[in-house]
Amino acid sequence: MIKKCEHANCQKAGTCRCPKTRDLREYWYFCPEHAAEYNKNWNYYAGMSADEVEEDWERITFGSPLKDKAKANADEADYVKFLNDFISGRDTFDKMPKKTTLPGPVMNALKTFGLPITASWREVGVRYRALAKQHHPDRSGSATEFAKISSAYDTLKKYFGKK
Repeated sequence: MIKKCEHANCQKAGTCRCPKTRDLREYWYFCPEHAAEYNKNWNYYAGMSADEVEEDWERITFGSPLKDKAKANADEADYVKFLNDFISGRDTFDKMPKKTTLPGPVMNALKTFGLPITASWREVGVRYRALAKQHHPDRSGSATEFAKISSAYDTLKKYFGKK
């Protein structure tokens, strides 16, 4: 439902939402011209001291501080221990199991499509359609290249568990 602009004596549609308060729960609905005028003059930090502005900025940027000081101190201690273990016990981290690799045929199929190993099934589908269109024999493409693309697609289809 389109509302009427809430600016006095304006009959245009109020398609732009402008905040009434800092908590951003209530809004005015203005036409684009009145919204631009309102936003130009509206100051989110109006009425706040410099310290309050700084505190609000830190809360928005870093999140609210933990109320439970014991939990905050425990988290800090865990983090410091992790850093110390990492720096002093580097050989422990180096002995961690390596990330498993994908099977060779799957890697080759992804290379054929020019996709990274983190590609999703959706990305595979989009890339397959683009390559199939480009290399289809009916569009003066190469039949061998099209067969290679189709084979790679079948391999990835099996890998992603699609039928």
